[in-house]
Amino acid sequence: MDDPNADTEWNDILRSKGILPPKDEEKDDRMEDAFVDMVRARQDRLDSLENKDLDELDELEDLEDDQILNQYRHQRMMEMHALAAKEKYGEVYEISKPDFIREVTEASKDCHVVVHLYKDYIPASKLMTRCLTELASQFKATKFVRIASDQCIPNFPDHNVPTILIYGDGDIKANLAGAIQFGGMKMTAKSLRALFSQYGAVPPEKVLDEDEKNSQPKKTIYQSRATAALSSDEESDDDDRGYY
Repeated sequence: MDDPNADTEWNDILRSKGILPPKDEEKDDRMEDAFVDMVRARQDRLDSLENKDLDELDELEDLEDDQILNQYRHQRMMEMHALAAKEKYGEVYEISKPDFIREVTEASKDCHVVVHLYKDYIPASKLMTRCLTELASQFKATKFVRIASDQCIPNFPDHNVPTILIYGDGDIKANLAGAIQFGGMKMTAKSLRALFSQYGAVPPEKVLDEDEKNSQPKKTIYQSRATAALSSDEESDDDDRGYY
């Protein structure tokens, strides 16, 4: 038997003959409004979960059994597992010329690869190694490698050391030669991060808005002086030890 409430041409004919009662337009409008409200509520719910970590999602799960919450938590866990699978490096790896295609060109099809052409007796090259070691420990999804410049390219001129090659998608994205490209002996891990982020090799540093800046703990003048003194002591120790 056909549904007498269905919106069909046959039912319209029956209504015109008085066989079926007139269609309840207000009821249809109420049902449509209820559906729209439900969709909006669901989206608002998803938006409220967007920036929560797993611990915060667990706290919400203790308070309520919500299908959307469980779905979003599962999605977040899958994203974290995928990220963990990519974060598999964490250090600067020494490679040789026979390894270059496998360790750099082929590897860059799955991740960005930063290559340091170095000579250890060049101060800027030693500093570059220190900065890259720090970046590698922070951005483990990016592969950092280094190779002696004249081993990679015979007769490579010293004035081009350090050189950084950035690979991605199986191809070279940047060729940055010479210490001046990186600020010379003033280069830092932070300045290199800003440079590498222009080529997508590492994520850019997050820019805090005013609310986030105000929420950051403020250092006292005593803390600042103590930190500066500690850094100075560490630099003195580094100079004594040397980096190779």
